[in-house]
Amino acid sequence: MHAIIHSMPGAIELGLLYALMALGVYITFRILDFPDLTVDGSFTTGGAIAATMIAHGASPWIATIVACLGGCAAGTVTGLLHTKGRINGLLSGILMMIALYSINLRIMGRPNISLLGQDTIFSSLSILTFMIVAVILILALLNLFLKTDLGLALRATGDNARMIRSFGAHTDNTIILGISLSNGLVALSGALVAQQAGYADNSMGIGMIVIGLASVIIGEAILGARTILWATLAAVLGSVVYRIVVALALQVDWLDASDLKIITAVIVIVALIIPTAQRSWKQKHAARKRSAELAEMFAAVGGER
Repeated sequence: MHAIIHSMPGAIELGLLYALMALGVYITFRILDFPDLTVDGSFTTGGAIAATMIAHGASPWIATIVACLGGCAAGTVTGLLHTKGRINGLLSGILMMIALYSINLRIMGRPNISLLGQDTIFSSLSILTFMIVAVILILALLNLFLKTDLGLALRATGDNARMIRSFGAHTDNTIILGISLSNGLVALSGALVAQQAGYADNSMGIGMIVIGLASVIIGEAILGARTILWATLAAVLGSVVYRIVVALALQVDWLDASDLKIITAVIVIVALIIPTAQRSWKQKHAARKRSAELAEMFAAVGGER
């Protein structure tokens, strides 16, 4: 019990660090309805740029901003491949993810970079306090942006791109913007995770898209997605809950840290099945209720005759 309580603050910290990545995944998968697999590469890009710049003496704040811009650039290329190159959305993300593997190696110059002994954002700041403030600030800015004309055009593009084009809107530009913004948030998360962990590794982004989707799905199962504000809050909550569930799962004696991927897969499966099962049960319950009402009505009519 003591070990579980002790692991909770760390789980919440990790949840908030990865919440920015979950928000990025939410933008592409939920708002744009775009299956963007660039995430696995751009997360590492953020960590690689931040770690390389910090290791070479740059300010960690500047390194983090440049890392975010690097993610935006990766997302822009994916968007261009899809919109201008007319390449399938899923394939565009896969191609960029593959390319980023080599690009990230080029950025770091080797498979990993240590930040031990280097000043990072978290050298003088509490991770938990900083991340609470950062997440609240980014949530507020994202929600304000999504209520602007450009943000509404972005949301409408995901809902019905053909209709928006008929109104004269340039959906190609909004798709590129959305994917760029998404990967900027993902890279920002990668940069902060690298500074928290004390290193950047070329394989640190593997499976990030699954974790991001898990966070979004779990959050929506708990809070729902009635409005954009609720949906973005749900992504953040889902990220924290996911990390808490993983921390609890790793306290089980017969589970090891090497089982993290299968734990993730099980969490996603459960998060997907529960809402579907709930909808199915409600539909069956409503159908039975209607059948009972019809039977009563026919019985009443028969009795009157």
